[in-house]
Amino acid sequence: MILKIVILCWIIICSTAMLFYTEHFYMNIFKTHDFTKENYDTQSFLERLIYLERQERVSVMCRSFKLPKDDDDYQQAINDSVLLDHILVDNRNKLLYCYVPKVACTNWKRVFMVLSGNSRPDGAPDLSQIPADVVHKPSTLDRLSDYPAARAADMLATYTKFLFVRHPFERLLSAYRNKLEQRHQDSSRYFQSRFGRRIVRRYRANATERSLRHGDDVTFAEFAAFVADTRDTVFNEHWAPIDRLCRPCAVNYDFIGKHESLVEDSEYLLRHVVGAADDVRFPKGPDSNTSTQLVKYFTTLDHDTVLRLYGTFELDFKLFDYNLQNIFGYEVG
Repeated sequence: MILKIVILCWIIICSTAMLFYTEHFYMNIFKTHDFTKENYDTQSFLERLIYLERQERVSVMCRSFKLPKDDDDYQQAINDSVLLDHILVDNRNKLLYCYVPKVACTNWKRVFMVLSGNSRPDGAPDLSQIPADVVHKPSTLDRLSDYPAARAADMLATYTKFLFVRHPFERLLSAYRNKLEQRHQDSSRYFQSRFGRRIVRRYRANATERSLRHGDDVTFAEFAAFVADTRDTVFNEHWAPIDRLCRPCAVNYDFIGKHESLVEDSEYLLRHVVGAADDVRFPKGPDSNTSTQLVKYFTTLDHDTVLRLYGTFELDFKLFDYNLQNIFGYEVG
């Protein structure tokens, strides 16, 4: 009899918890979408819970680190120039997208360009055909920094806000391979000239004149030491922590997508949140092999550098539920 009572109480508690999360989900996520028109099958409900759990994780971690959470008037956010420069605006769909370099931001900017009403260059039927230099041009898309403070605060309070995240070390490696390891590409030459030469000069003993002049042969260990060095407090956006770019403890994001489930999350966002037309599809790019290369690159680093790198990106690890198990087989911190 006692066992039956215990089981009954447990069922009631679980049911109440599910109802709470469902209500919380509908009230706080996807403000611009009417879910009452959808069929609430088990699969779609579980999909939504995944996104709710990501939000809850951020909220819990912000409290754990005693970081100031978002305020009603968004005064923290509108005074952060880095944040405002990284939030793109789509007034047509009342969307704000905080873009993070090395997390499919080129393709998401292509999508955002079409969603916000910009015409596709040359009528490109496939969004992937929109040139990258067009979408990355500062004048192509509105940024929150383009608006007066009061208007920006109102958008933050009323528009649907989203971002996409990635394992911090995978994103760091992607930045290195794309910006410093590759040779004979215009984008790489810029980074090699601006950062590569500085890294060689600071971290390589007996560097050759050629390396000092070109900076195009920076090793990953040298780059990692540079990023972990506390003397460099101003990060380039390609490897700056996501917390620094998008301030998830100051902005209550309604949707957090992950690079590991990029296509699925993007399609879910477009269909269920934006309600985009069928011809607006997230362009699937070539598969990245960065995740398979993590062990190869990171095992070349000494333990002290790994610890300092982890400290640099600790909030990203904690906020977005990442760890080092797949690289080293153990956790740090």
